[in-house]
Amino acid sequence: MPVFLFLLFRFFRSLWDGLKDKEFRALFYWVMGILILGTWFYARVEHWRLLDALYFTVTTLTTVGYGDFYPKSDAGKMFTIFYIFVGIGLLSGFVILLAERSGLIKRNI
Repeated sequence: MPVFLFLLFRFFRSLWDGLKDKEFRALFYWVMGILILGTWFYARVEHWRLLDALYFTVTTLTTVGYGDFYPKSDAGKMFTIFYIFVGIGLLSGFVILLAERSGLIKRNI
């Protein structure tokens, strides 16, 4: 438990410190925007509750994809294709930047 709390503290400290950096903040806003867009779209088009729509967007972008929710409409399926390509790229870039800031990985360039 102490290790978990330490890592959680480190994560939030890195996130807070990162928001002071222009590049990090921009990527953070893009990730939040894509999550909000996906949540709104699935709630509106697929008629899911907001929590279900957010759950689907997070499980999709983190590539977990449990399969308990999936778009049934053609518009939902087409949006999901676009959403996966854009969203996974944005989220991956953000996670890498966050890991670099927290010291979990180092770049040797």
